[in-house]
Amino acid sequence: MILNKKTETALEKLSEFYHVESPKIVVGTIKGKRRTVYAVYVPAQKKIYALNSDIFYNPFIILHEYYHHIRSKLGVHRGSEKHANMYAKDFIDSYTRIVTIRTREKIK
Repeated sequence: MILNKKTETALEKLSEFYHVESPKIVVGTIKGKRRTVYAVYVPAQKKIYALNSDIFYNPFIILHEYYHHIRSKLGVHRGSEKHANMYAKDFIDSYTRIVTIRTREKIK
């Protein structure tokens, strides 16, 4: 969905799955992070800030920040960057496997 420019809808669906409130997502930056990150999740605002529209539609970065959101909502905010990266990578790898399987089934 993120690749199809439906980032908000993707986050809503994920939030339904995890039974948490969906975070807001905006293009913009926050003071102190303008040049150091592509995106940041701010727990107090329940908001993901994406540096620009390219980042807004980048599944890896958005899923990475979403990991921080669910960690904060489920009571343990301090998820490491390594775990956020693994969450995003595993999600994308699973998606790729499913698409590959469905594509092969259509060809047969």
